Amino acid sequence: MQQDKRPDYHPVVFRDRSAGYAFLTRSTATSDRTIEWDDGETYPVVDVEISSESHPFYTGRARTVDAEGRVARFERRYGGGAGRRSGGA
Repeated sequence: MQQDKRPDYHPVVFRDRSAGYAFLTRSTATSDRTIEWDDGETYPVVDVEISSESHPFYTGRARTVDAEGRVARFERRYGGGAGRRSGGA
């Protein structure tokens, strides 16, 4: 990579307003808004809609698929069972 073409990589706070969660990391993201962090420094803040604190996959509130119910519903609808299968030759 060319020396004069590197992006500005700096500390940024990402804040998930729905979960009330924020974390400090380094990023190329920019923002006009700032926040004072726990260390007394002021950093740019980027608001995000979802983070690991509010995403259903990470929080355990994910919707589970009822596979057994789906199979039973398929068999009811299309008449499953061992007797309906043709053996071939």
